[in-house]
Amino acid sequence: MTRIAVIDFETTGMSPPCGDRPTEVAIVLTEQGRVLEHFQSLMNPGISIPSFISQLTGISNAMVRSAPSTDAVMAQAARFVGNAPLVAHNASFDRKFWQAELARLGLYSDHAFACTMLLSRRLYPQALNHKLGTLAEHLRLPREGKAHRALSDAQVTAALLGRIQHDLCERHGIRHADHDVLCGLQRCTQAAVPAWLKKRAQVVA
Repeated sequence: MTRIAVIDFETTGMSPPCGDRPTEVAIVLTEQGRVLEHFQSLMNPGISIPSFISQLTGISNAMVRSAPSTDAVMAQAARFVGNAPLVAHNASFDRKFWQAELARLGLYSDHAFACTMLLSRRLYPQALNHKLGTLAEHLRLPREGKAHRALSDAQVTAALLGRIQHDLCERHGIRHADHDVLCGLQRCTQAAVPAWLKKRAQVVA
């Protein structure tokens, strides 16, 4: 089973094409459900953080004023991730910032992303909703730090990923719940999940 990098961004807004930039990134490197190491940094986006974003994340303009530039931090983040596939909660959000920031640096990103929100919908449809905090409570995952800070959210997402991989192996008979398996499962419709799990277990048996 290969290493997987779990990533979380805090940002100035929702849309890189509209000029939004990251203010914080955290990456937790995992292998077979174990956390190996992590990378975390605030960054100066070069633009003002809206007050409602600061209220949500707790990251203020004063906090990032002396932080390294977004370009410098993202270059470090790219080196830390290397060729590892990526996982995020609501991955479509993090993927667009990852790709936009690497493009600014002239770096091409072909990293595959798996999404723990989509995966949890497939495996835990009985959860009240599939927000990260709700799933952490539903599955009794450990949480340290404040929600909507990158390292805390990345650590919870890594714990959720580990639980998903454990359940795929122990409850559904999939020998190696690697990144390719995760991507295959998240592409399934909810109705197709039982048959997909059964077929995948037979393939790897």
